[in-house]
Amino acid sequence: MTHYTSDSLQAMNEAKNILNSLKTTQTANKLSDNPRSYDFNVLNKYAKCGSQMAKKMCCALQRFQQALNIVMQSETLAEIQENAFISEFSQCCRTERIVAQISNIEMYKTINDIVDRVLQRCYNTSNTTISQVDEDVRICYATLHIDSPKSTLQFLGLCKQKYPKSTHFFKLSAIMNSSLRQDEASLHDINAGLEIDPNHDELLYQKAVSLNLLNRNADETIEAYRAFLAIAPADHFNVPASYYTIASCYLIHGRDDGSIDIVKKAFEEGEKAEKIQLPCFPPYEFNIKKLLQYFLNKQHPLSAAAAAPPLNNRKSRLIDSKRIEIIQKHREVQAMILYTMDNSKFPLQCFTRKPRLKQQTTKLLIGLKSITLREMNPTKDHIYTGYVLSVTIIEQAYSWTPSINLVIEDENLDCERMCVYGFLESQGEYFTNDVFTIGSKMNILSPYLRVAANDMKPVVRVDDFLSIIMQNESEQVIDMCRCCGESNSAHVCGRCKEARYCTKECQTTDWKIYGHKLICRKK
Repeated sequence: MTHYTSDSLQAMNEAKNILNSLKTTQTANKLSDNPRSYDFNVLNKYAKCGSQMAKKMCCALQRFQQALNIVMQSETLAEIQENAFISEFSQCCRTERIVAQISNIEMYKTINDIVDRVLQRCYNTSNTTISQVDEDVRICYATLHIDSPKSTLQFLGLCKQKYPKSTHFFKLSAIMNSSLRQDEASLHDINAGLEIDPNHDELLYQKAVSLNLLNRNADETIEAYRAFLAIAPADHFNVPASYYTIASCYLIHGRDDGSIDIVKKAFEEGEKAEKIQLPCFPPYEFNIKKLLQYFLNKQHPLSAAAAAPPLNNRKSRLIDSKRIEIIQKHREVQAMILYTMDNSKFPLQCFTRKPRLKQQTTKLLIGLKSITLREMNPTKDHIYTGYVLSVTIIEQAYSWTPSINLVIEDENLDCERMCVYGFLESQGEYFTNDVFTIGSKMNILSPYLRVAANDMKPVVRVDDFLSIIMQNESEQVIDMCRCCGESNSAHVCGRCKEARYCTKECQTTDWKIYGHKLICRKK
């Protein structure tokens, strides 16, 4: 994959500022990724009406307030007071960490200092001694440093060894591994935590999410979400997302006409769950929900889609979360490249890492076996010698330095990133504009699936340029729809005059969900 040097950082930051889809919301809260405020009186009202989620959050808020009261009693706390603070704060983190809103930077520093002192005292006493204070302060420390996952993961590794029966350390470790997109490691932590507490709702939800991200068996993923829903309070903030994801799994992997009824039912359950959410959580913004709505409305009757094999249905696979992520990320990078290329003040400077394996391939198709993306291991660098991967280009590149970055789709309509090296610099523009174009088909001999060093996600890498055999132009998908891939698409984007669509609905989906607006430049 292509990487950028610090010389291009300013240009990229400016590009991010002007591209709406790259906006991020900053929050002063250092303990939670949820910037909402939580009113105890409102939550208590809902708790009295039977809301289990509100009751849980009220308990956490009470613990948090008691912890803050201890801190505010005096500028200097005695050891017994600091230990009491650690006890209350850790109980808040165990119960529901999102309520721990610390927007005051001085208060955050004070709390951080207390945690550091108590942790140091526990170390000084004995690093091998097990105590409640030691376990509690470790939970506080890891929670305070949840935004620094790489370093905190090392700390949590020691915590898990010392307190192997504490599910909270496994939960925090899973969260941080997930934030680094180390989904296999996250799943390992989750399973270890569930061995201790099989009914831990957060771990059950995290397991379902990890299985979905890893593209595991659809039945296994659905079962994991169902396991979470079986024990989670009806108004848990992850319930709607669970139903929508179940619906998407059935939509993509359904095996009979009855799948459509299951999709509709799961979608309706998600909407019902939204209506009973606590007022501090909605409104919901789910890309999956939006796409489900497209497929469930009158313009997209799923009864017709169900008649075709669901795994190879062009319309239904648009809801695949992995596909959305791959195309969105590709367009984000291409948007930065376009912006940088248009501003001579910030020349484009890129670099790449050397491949871990050396690709050596035959130059003939004779004797090679066909392989698809789903038959490759996405977690391991491997050259599939003796195989051929047949793909169609569905996303183009605007730069060829140091590689041509594409998105490809195989015969199962699964997609993946692709980076092409090994060509002459002088031919880069020709290959980008005239050869590796949208709709073009190619065979990749002995494909190399590499786990990219920058994000630990799979990418098809080509170092031996001769391992690519372009298929005949007669096989090319003419006027390919940028959204679903249908050929002979009549609608053209009125702004860029390049992107084509088979329907207005596909154009809307491509703009809103897949991010065509990132790379759409007025002609």
